Amino acid sequence: MHIPESVRTLSSVPEIDYADRFALATDVPATPEQWARAMFGDVPSAAEVFIWRGVLGLRLSRHPSPATVAGWRIGGHGEDWIRLEAASWFLAANLLVETGPGRVSLVTFVHYRRHPAGAAWPPCSAVHRLLVPRVLRDAEARIRRGGVR
Repeated sequence: MHIPESVRTLSSVPEIDYADRFALATDVPATPEQWARAMFGDVPSAAEVFIWRGVLGLRLSRHPSPATVAGWRIGGHGEDWIRLEAASWFLAANLLVETGPGRVSLVTFVHYRRHPAGAAWPPCSAVHRLLVPRVLRDAEARIRRGGVR
C-alpha cells in the first residue's frame, strides 16, 4: 500500500513498521477533529478498551478531554489533519485523520518498540483492516445526523 511521503512525515513514531490508509469519498464538511471524534468518540468503547488496552497495552486517558479522542492523545494537527498518539511498553501507534476535497482518510502507523509487538499486532491488524471501512461510513452517518460537535 502506497502512503505518500508527505503523509508519512506527519507520523510521530520513530520508525514505521506497519502502515495502512483507508479513504472514504464524501461530501460531508467536517474538521479532522470532528471526523476523529465521529469515528472514535470521546472515550473508547468496551471493544476498543479490550483491544487497545487489553491486547495492545496502550496507555490511554481514562477521562474525556479536549486534548484526547477516545483516550488517545492529540499529538499534532494541521488544517486538514489530526494525529492521535498512544503507546504501550512494546509498541507505539498513531491514528492520522486527513480531510481533503471530497474525501476523508484514516491512516494507521505502528512502531514495534519491543519483541512482542511483531506477534501481537499482525492478528489485530487483520481485524483493524476489516473494521476501518465501517468506522469511516459510520462516522459519516454520525456527522450527517449532527451527532458530533
